[in-house]
Amino acid sequence: MKKTRQIIRYLDKPLFIISAILFLFGLIMIFSASNVTAYMSGRSAYDYFFRQGLFLIISFILSMFLIRFTTKAYGMISNVLLIMFTAVLLLLLIYGKATNYAVSWIRIGSFTIQPSEFIKIIMIIWMARYYEVHAKRLGSWIISAIPLVVGAFITFLVILQPDLGTAIIFALLVGCIFLSVPIPPKVKKNIILFAIILILGVAVVLLLSGKSFLQNRQLERFNFTNPCDRLLDTGNQVCNGYIAINNGGLTGIGLGNSTQKYLYLPYPYTDFIYAVIVEELGALVGVALILAYMYVLYRIIKIGKNSYTNRGAVICYGVAVYIFIHIAVNLMGLLGLMPMTGVPLPFVCYGGSFTMCLMFALTFVQRVNIETKIRDEKFKKV
Repeated sequence: MKKTRQIIRYLDKPLFIISAILFLFGLIMIFSASNVTAYMSGRSAYDYFFRQGLFLIISFILSMFLIRFTTKAYGMISNVLLIMFTAVLLLLLIYGKATNYAVSWIRIGSFTIQPSEFIKIIMIIWMARYYEVHAKRLGSWIISAIPLVVGAFITFLVILQPDLGTAIIFALLVGCIFLSVPIPPKVKKNIILFAIILILGVAVVLLLSGKSFLQNRQLERFNFTNPCDRLLDTGNQVCNGYIAINNGGLTGIGLGNSTQKYLYLPYPYTDFIYAVIVEELGALVGVALILAYMYVLYRIIKIGKNSYTNRGAVICYGVAVYIFIHIAVNLMGLLGLMPMTGVPLPFVCYGGSFTMCLMFALTFVQRVNIETKIRDEKFKKV
């Protein structure tokens, strides 16, 4: 009981409150964006709403259990989890069945789990722990580069699924965490230079051989400019997203009144939910949502800066990058600034695996804050 009170006392309240508001807002918007699709497919209009609500409840219960453990304990178990989920990715490639052109999901009853989503947050914890354990040996470029090698291998497995969006985010996440770690500048510079040369070398070999990691379906996505000129072809989704945003104006056409969710947007409750939000609630709410994201990132980075361990700081910076990349990739794809990659928008998109991982990631950050506050209190007593 004392431990529970301590946890509640030292939670970062602003981060907790804004996260809760965003999750609840997302639940409402998921219902609004999905009810037509659910009804047209012969299911209850509340189907996706109840499913997402269940995901949120389960994720919250598990997070309340998870937050009782220290970040050091997270790091110790991350070794086992990283090996286990990497093995799952390998087994998926061998025995998995394709869903939406990719073998990225494991089906359990009527639900699906995406292992590649979980491995993102596992990698954050594992890298934080790894660089803490080897802090005195980071002068060796081999020791410092091992997480990049592990990350490259996992990225390769995800590309083979093929899941380009997740692979891009995972690679960027690993790279950004590496840059945030206090590795000697000379060592870090040499590793980065070697990585760039290696990537360019692989690209040249692929070009000369005429082969590609990407399928024709994925390569078509790189034709992302002027989507409305290709309304009946590859530009259909993004162009309809434009139409939804344009329909919304400043104040929107009213909650539940989106026209583009009537099968014009194929997945209005996932990839294109921001377009539905702006159409129904207006650009003002769309901007408010982005400001809310910025505040969440600010709180996470602040907790990271206040952490008394590099482990805690790396965890927070990793989670901030994790959330930021999802926001940037989703919105840039929606606005036609880069190819659409099927990346969910944090807090407001439907999806069990991503919702659970996002809540776990926020739990890690809260645990860092709790440990910092406990230490600060001990020093005050001394």
